[in-house]
Amino acid sequence: MRRTHYPHQDPTVFMTEPTLHYVACDDAQGGHRMAYWQWGDARSAHVVICVHGLTRQGRDFDMLAQAIVARAGGNVRVICPDVVGRGRSDWLRDPAFYQVPVYAADMVALIAQLQREQAIDTLDYLGTSMGGLIGFVLAGHKELPLARPIRRFIANDVGPTIEPAAVQRIGAYVGQSGRFASVQAAADAMWALSTTFGPHTPAQWLALSQHMVVPASQRTADGAAKVDAGEDKASESWVLHYDPAIGVALRAITPEAAAQGGAIMWGLYDAIDARTLLLRGAVSDLLSRETALAMTQRGPHAKLVEFDGVGHAPTLVDPAQIAVVTDFLFD
Repeated sequence: MRRTHYPHQDPTVFMTEPTLHYVACDDAQGGHRMAYWQWGDARSAHVVICVHGLTRQGRDFDMLAQAIVARAGGNVRVICPDVVGRGRSDWLRDPAFYQVPVYAADMVALIAQLQREQAIDTLDYLGTSMGGLIGFVLAGHKELPLARPIRRFIANDVGPTIEPAAVQRIGAYVGQSGRFASVQAAADAMWALSTTFGPHTPAQWLALSQHMVVPASQRTADGAAKVDAGEDKASESWVLHYDPAIGVALRAITPEAAAQGGAIMWGLYDAIDARTLLLRGAVSDLLSRETALAMTQRGPHAKLVEFDGVGHAPTLVDPAQIAVVTDFLFD
């Protein structure tokens, strides 16, 4: 019998904008809210979580999320959180807690909320840079109360060993925020710091940049961005979306602490059972080729895909990069 109705192919799930949601997270200072962007069908039991890098936010994945939804025929929830201190999420009262263990605990709370809303039967995870470190914890720590083990794991230009020169480079600009006369001016300024992302058209870079700034007048008392109230922004100045203090913990890392953290991350990586894909910018200064090759030979024996002409980190807006991700998730 010919089927004329597919329950997850409701045209409303093929959206051009995500919906904004929040999850309450615990911390030592009384708790905070983490924002997340949801694409696809809220009824789907297949969840793909995409987590951004240190200074980025969940709207980085707009193009990738839409491609994942299309590839799944609508039958997927793509969840793109703004890690605390970024985007629409709250800022922490104590910047010393801007660290991976707090971020991982927030992701556990997020997955628990998603499970309460709709039971999860398939859980996949993609993490860029810092998001990948969070993913090592989620995929490798066997005692975490996840609704489901992670089925497929994608680490985007990050490994258990991080090159010190890249940490110094990133630490030098994190928190060096200013005001911009327009979104385009902000995009131009950010491009000067982001050429390692590889070639982008002006339209692609502007699309990535527009969610990296918020109107200066739209900040709440704790720094988190307000939901757009519809004011005229023609004469607005713009500021970066994140708490400048997110770099405090990064700059406090000593060589000894970095070595200890790397050993912990290798232990977590070696414990990963999920089928794993490792993406690397071929000229990345954060993920060395030596580390990437080691990741193919131990733990989950990641499949390695490198992108020529790209450093740290692939932005996953190029159709060829997107295809690598969607093929891995759905083959």
